[in-house]
Amino acid sequence: MSVYDIIGVLGGLGLFLFGMKFMGEGLELAAGAKLRVLLEKITSKRFIAMLVGVMVTAVIQSSAATDAMVIGFVNAGLMDLSQSTGILFGSKIGTTATSLLLSINIKDIVPIFTFVGVAVIVFVKKNNYRYYAQIAAGFGILFMGMSFMSDSFKDSHELLRSIFSSISSPLLGFVLGLLITAIMQSSSATVGILMALGMSGAISLEHCVYIIYGMNVGACMPVFLSAAGANRQAKQAAMFNFIMCLIGAVILMGVTILINPTTFSEIFSHIPGLRHNVPGQISAVHIVFNIIRTLMMMPFTGLLIKLTKLIIPDKAEEDEDGVTVYLDSRILTAPPFAVQQTEKECARLAELAKKSFELSLDACLNKNAKAIQKVEENEVVVDKLTNSITKYIVKINGLDIMDYDRKVMGAMYNAIQDLERIGDRSENICDSAKEIISGDVTFSDKALKELRTLFETVQQILDDSFYMFANQSKDPNLIEAVMKAEDQIDEYCDLFRQNHIKRLETGECSAEAGIVFIELLTNLERVGDHAVTVAFCIPYKHPQALQQPSNS
Repeated sequence: MSVYDIIGVLGGLGLFLFGMKFMGEGLELAAGAKLRVLLEKITSKRFIAMLVGVMVTAVIQSSAATDAMVIGFVNAGLMDLSQSTGILFGSKIGTTATSLLLSINIKDIVPIFTFVGVAVIVFVKKNNYRYYAQIAAGFGILFMGMSFMSDSFKDSHELLRSIFSSISSPLLGFVLGLLITAIMQSSSATVGILMALGMSGAISLEHCVYIIYGMNVGACMPVFLSAAGANRQAKQAAMFNFIMCLIGAVILMGVTILINPTTFSEIFSHIPGLRHNVPGQISAVHIVFNIIRTLMMMPFTGLLIKLTKLIIPDKAEEDEDGVTVYLDSRILTAPPFAVQQTEKECARLAELAKKSFELSLDACLNKNAKAIQKVEENEVVVDKLTNSITKYIVKINGLDIMDYDRKVMGAMYNAIQDLERIGDRSENICDSAKEIISGDVTFSDKALKELRTLFETVQQILDDSFYMFANQSKDPNLIEAVMKAEDQIDEYCDLFRQNHIKRLETGECSAEAGIVFIELLTNLERVGDHAVTVAFCIPYKHPQALQQPSNS
């Protein structure tokens, strides 16, 4: 094999890997919202979870990415080990989508896909079209890379055939496939190389069947790396994934040895369309292996979980982060999911901010000193959570995401600043409550009645605004209610300030109490303003639904 052949193989491999990544990213961006819907299908029903795993992996073209994302979900507490198993099973079937595409003999027309895809990317500005063009271009580059590798292998196919023929030991072939895939961190890349070798005539199916088994176990390596630093349940999920792959591969390898690799190859060569199609045979074995392994192992999920927990026992652990619930860096491998998890974390921050306000209300109106302490503790969490979400949004914005999702992340970034301000205003209200509780300030019955009225109005606008924010609601009734409540708060504040001045003039209210009263009005008015900003921060796809109602 000459130096030029080696350079050709490396160049073809580079094109193949780039095309696979480029096409996967295009599919993921084009699927966008549909991927989020799939996330909601993750349930305790293992078969449904398996289908989710198949579909997500088929879209993002990487079982390693899906598995890493699952580890992230488990680490974030969004699913337990039992729920994760279905998706892990499904990802093994989904990863065969790439080999299925590669088995289609369209070598002569592949350049058209590349040309059309690149042309649209260069000349069309609308992102939706560009995503589909990215799929086409990636698809073409993927095939061109494999063809390039195959052509480079042809001049040395006799040498390569003799080398692979010498790998007669099932264990040697298994270990070779495992190591190559562990290094490349992609079973799709390994099967692509095998198919290129088959296309060049360098190998036959019987030479590489054990390599195929080994590469499906080697694909677990990225999952182990992903679980490093994760919690115990996430490590258990990674171990389950490895045990399931290893046991399934060993069983099927034993069956193949009993059948005999030559007889095994003849079985696949008699399938219509595969008689003289070695790349197709390799793809077929890869697909059949993963389907059979999944169907064979799924009924024993409970036993596999028990075995996993024998290796990595359950143990009570403290949450290392202690703040975020939905965010995990592993989920960044699938940006649409990361966007959705950020939205959930922001909604959780909104609930914490609202809780702080409710506690401050209790402290002020009911002289509850314990509520003040809870607000202070809550504010520490709010500040940390705001910081964590901000950093996560910055990471997401560094990824290739849909235009609408980028706008949503910008809106979330602004919203969490307002949510943090609501927490700060709640602390200010607690400062006023401390003076009331200590007896340094006493309000008249009229002043207390006004404060209760204003507190109730602000509480209502918080409820409506945060519901709109968390659910991205466009309900016209809620929109009108929030706008009217904002106007009502402004009117109350102006009226109550005037009433306060009159009470000062008549001596009903002391100067000290008056200062605290005005501070409370100011803080409550600002809370209402921040709530309205949060309610309307989301860039709805139909902005006309958010037109402010007429005040006439």
